[in-house]
Amino acid sequence: MADNILKAAILVVSDTASQDPSTDKVGDTLTAVFSTEGANNWGQPVIKIVPDNVLEIQRAICDWTDGPNWVNLVIVSGGTGFATKDITPEAVSPLIHRHASGLVHGMLSASLKVTPFAMMSRPVAGVRDKTLIVTVPGSPKGAKENLEAILKLLPHACSQAAGANSRMIHAGGVKKLEAEAGMSAASPSSSKADHHHHHHHGHHSHSHAHDHGHGHAVPRAHTTPSERPQSNDPNAGPNRRYRESPYLMLSVDEALKIISEQTPEPTTIEVPVSIDLVGFVIAEDVYAGEAVPAYRASIVDGYAVIAPESPDTGLSTKGIFPVASITHANEGGILTPLEPGTIARITTGAPLPPKANAVVMVEDTVLASSTPDGQEEETVEILTGDIKPQENVREPGSDVALGSRILQKGDLITSVGGEIGLLAATGTKTVKVYKKPCIGVLSTGDELVEHNDPRKLQGGQIRDSNRPSLLSCLTSWGFPTVDLGIARDTPVGELEQSLRDALRGVGKAQRSVDVIVTTGGVSMGELDLLKPTIERSLGGTIHFGRVSMKPGKPTTFATIPFKPSFSSSSVQQQERETKLIFSLPGNPASALVTLNLFVLPSLHKLMGMEQRQITPAGISPPLGLPLVSVSLAHPFPVDAKRTEYHRAIVTASRKDGRLYAMSTGMGGVGQRSSRVGSLASANALLVLRPGAGKVEKGELVEALMMGPVVSEN
Repeated sequence: MADNILKAAILVVSDTASQDPSTDKVGDTLTAVFSTEGANNWGQPVIKIVPDNVLEIQRAICDWTDGPNWVNLVIVSGGTGFATKDITPEAVSPLIHRHASGLVHGMLSASLKVTPFAMMSRPVAGVRDKTLIVTVPGSPKGAKENLEAILKLLPHACSQAAGANSRMIHAGGVKKLEAEAGMSAASPSSSKADHHHHHHHGHHSHSHAHDHGHGHAVPRAHTTPSERPQSNDPNAGPNRRYRESPYLMLSVDEALKIISEQTPEPTTIEVPVSIDLVGFVIAEDVYAGEAVPAYRASIVDGYAVIAPESPDTGLSTKGIFPVASITHANEGGILTPLEPGTIARITTGAPLPPKANAVVMVEDTVLASSTPDGQEEETVEILTGDIKPQENVREPGSDVALGSRILQKGDLITSVGGEIGLLAATGTKTVKVYKKPCIGVLSTGDELVEHNDPRKLQGGQIRDSNRPSLLSCLTSWGFPTVDLGIARDTPVGELEQSLRDALRGVGKAQRSVDVIVTTGGVSMGELDLLKPTIERSLGGTIHFGRVSMKPGKPTTFATIPFKPSFSSSSVQQQERETKLIFSLPGNPASALVTLNLFVLPSLHKLMGMEQRQITPAGISPPLGLPLVSVSLAHPFPVDAKRTEYHRAIVTASRKDGRLYAMSTGMGGVGQRSSRVGSLASANALLVLRPGAGKVEKGELVEALMMGPVVSEN
């Protein structure tokens, strides 16, 4: 092994990243591997990004192998699959002077322990002059796994390729070389792939839940992480799975911050003004296309008159006047001008006849005489002379001026009707709003059966209650949803296919979804396949896998890059989108609590609610559930380490006007995460911070309101 630090270069082959380098994740991932796993041997790698073009790939490699910028190792990432544009092996192979099939076999062997789809990769490795060239997959996880599989051997290979004395290097035998590389024959490559298998097999299961609350003993490990060695390959079976989660335990605030940062900006669409607008957020300021009212209108039932401009004229509205015409608030033709000395009967909202400048209320008049047929008013006596010009008259635009701003960007169209009424009154035909995200809901687990399956449950079967409850909650929030059904716990196939179908809008998915919500498959069972499926099969990134809370500790959040398929060849349409996956625990209470706590704020941002304006009180409405302070109606036990989101009923007292909270888990049962009934009548989540003992009756705590406050009987 050479004493000097070796030089490495990373070539990222990607059309997308070559146009927007910020989208590349492989360079940083591989650099981190060199820093952590090979810090004693490797310097900081140089990184270059090129498109899927044979000539550009070859130019970049030759610059590092043949020119003054010579390096010991070139890692080429991307373009090694079977897609028509995957031409990296064809570009690299002609450059290689001596092929290194052993490295190829080593990488494939390590990858096959993770997924059979490793057979779909076409890696190439070999030496050009004094430089070793190795190709790896384009996904960050795949590239990392392949590099880690061979990294400890590369200093030895690169030293020999650079011209080191082979006889001297091998003088101590293979055992000496293995020891220097930190390897042994028993563990040839120690492929320490990032196997995050935490699929909560016990969907709705009581015995496997890690979120149990008060009422029975909380499960706890009796050993520390240092006392149990980390496993290497959970995909190889339960005897090789993780015994301790590799994910950092984040606080709820840290998790929410990550979710906000990773949630894409909202998409703007233009839609017609109708009742279907309820729940949408305005994407740009809206201005009145018509004044309201559009004409001078009466605000009372009465009589239009010509009121004197000044008392010096000697004229008065008091007296008996003939009724010259009748004006109703309906579609009509040209109005006859009102002549001095006459009046016109008028209804509320009707336009004033020309020349009329005031309206006398009907209460200030009496009938003087009727027409000969007795059906109509002939003359009417006005009892007051105090009527002033413009009295009881709405001027054009007095309610809404033409061209004035009627709604602001970020305003929510509520079900109260005021916003839609304003748009309709001003003649607004269409508005730009933020598109509502579509959410797909998927349950995972072999033990699940449909909730309406008429057959009797057998063995360990459980009715899937999570999917209906999550779908109903999302629908009540006004979001379009897709029922993705149940995916079975199979290492390859059904789970991955269900997720891909949801992204593409095929199969059980009636339409492409923006957000996928899954339940189950995120804990520590050997069938916890969701995280590795997201990372390895879909090329996704898991941003967190554990949160310090109860219930809901194994909640997982991930993003997946997705390129939609369009018939159009537009480059803009082919840009990658970011899809979100919220993998919630399988226990019913955990699933609904985490849906409210983590998913709702992300959906609010996706639909543009983060754009809402400051309220008149100077408070910016928060995303997610509204937060209030409540007084505890009885003592509540607290957890020593984790914040608990306790399901409760909040009522408003008629006596003192205060809000009081009562647990839904009384009677010694507690609030286990598997307790289905704890959310049946709850309208709030009490935020109980970690502590010792309990929070006493009467103390104020924060409450996240899931529903309307209940009135005290």
